[in-house]
Amino acid sequence: MAKTRKKPQQLLAQSLKAASNASRGNIVKSSYLDRKYRERLINAGFLTEVIRGWYLLRSADGDSGSTAWFGGFWAFLQYYLDDRFGKNKYCLSAESSFNLYAGDTFVPKQIIVLTQKASNTTISLPHNTSILLLTDSKNFPDDVERINGITRMSLPFALSRLTPTYYRKNPRNIEIVLKISSLSVSEISRTLLKTENIASAERIIGAYKYLGEVSKSEQIRGDISAAGYILKDINPFDEYLPKLAEMRFSSPYVGRIRLMWNEMRLVVIDNLPSSPGVVGDKKQTIEVIQETYKQDAYHSLSIEGYQVTEELISKIESGEWDPENIIDDRKQRDALAAKGYHNAFQEVIMSITKVLNGESSGSVLSNDLQKWYRQLFTPLLVANLLEPEKVVGYRNHPVYISNSRHVPPPSSAVLECMETLFQLLKEEHHAGVRAILGHFIFVFIHPYMDGNGRIARFIMNLMLISGGYPWAIIRTENREKYMSSLELASTKEDIGKFAKFIASEIK
Repeated sequence: MAKTRKKPQQLLAQSLKAASNASRGNIVKSSYLDRKYRERLINAGFLTEVIRGWYLLRSADGDSGSTAWFGGFWAFLQYYLDDRFGKNKYCLSAESSFNLYAGDTFVPKQIIVLTQKASNTTISLPHNTSILLLTDSKNFPDDVERINGITRMSLPFALSRLTPTYYRKNPRNIEIVLKISSLSVSEISRTLLKTENIASAERIIGAYKYLGEVSKSEQIRGDISAAGYILKDINPFDEYLPKLAEMRFSSPYVGRIRLMWNEMRLVVIDNLPSSPGVVGDKKQTIEVIQETYKQDAYHSLSIEGYQVTEELISKIESGEWDPENIIDDRKQRDALAAKGYHNAFQEVIMSITKVLNGESSGSVLSNDLQKWYRQLFTPLLVANLLEPEKVVGYRNHPVYISNSRHVPPPSSAVLECMETLFQLLKEEHHAGVRAILGHFIFVFIHPYMDGNGRIARFIMNLMLISGGYPWAIIRTENREKYMSSLELASTKEDIGKFAKFIASEIK
């Protein structure tokens, strides 16, 4: 009996299954995947070459591929380095290790890796990234840790190896790490004495003292001096002003968020018109916002890639669109997104009403955010296209931002980051700062698997209205300016361009 010939889609599905089984974090080594599967997936756009013999498994969605690569960068690094050198035969350099401890997880243009085997080469990777391999068998650290699958120097050891240049170029990272409550001063002293790195000891002592941690500075000084070393007073920073005062935190991501807020707020204030304050008829304010709905929904959904027309928005607004009873309506993905946006918009209006009646905008957001998110995705639940648990709470998986080098904090840090954001919003008295930094920090955290951009713009507008500013619509034709200014803020901590952009949209 003749075999039934498989259809192309069946062959593709079989190939995808084989690649998925052979992959680690969406990274595939060619020797573990049969050639017929590999070629089929390359032709279909599901496999792209990273370097010879290594591939990235991605969705064939027609984008530039940078999103998939930036999302898979750390997985590739882990798999490739383990495979080439062995788990304990390499480690990230002091600078690259320290960046990760500081919660600085954006994808760097180049990452430096120390090896025991001969290497000394640069490996070019996609989208202007690379690995610099340096052989350092003589000084290879014996104090390494495996964290998230990457071998890096222990934090005290990495700190002891930092150069004076790192302090001058990355003072924020130094301040964040030295404010982490779990960092043991005794372990730092032990490492400095073990490595006999007295110049580094002087920099660490000076850094702690300059950042207001005098007791920790003196403890290290005492430990090193007791061993007979004479120490000089050195301030390793170059005109850097501390931003975190006497704060302590368990997560570097919380420290980074607080530091960015403290540093960025003054830039925002300089670029925004003064808050006019809430004046006039509150009912009329709500009516004006309601009148913006069609335009706002069209642009906000279009920015996210949905194909939504004003006719569809009108149909949803009038109640004519009925996915519960009309099969054709249930099948429309873009319409489901538009219906969810309409539901969430009405929930936001209720939150704005509370703020106009005198409630704290930060407290209102903290209480109502989950309602907004739930409404945004309820139509997908009704259409059985989303599991109910997906609209409960924050994400519990990694998430990546389209075409961005910024990698949001791990899911384990999201709750603490969001609580920090709520607290900052409650403490901030300038409505414009609440609006712009509320939007930016929310997308920096990216607490949900989907809908982050739409909700961030709702947050921005809730905060704008709380200060008497008008509702701002980010128009589709300005998408590139909008996204590039957010990318600059996320990867360079430069909020100026984003603040100016929002100020122009308000006008």
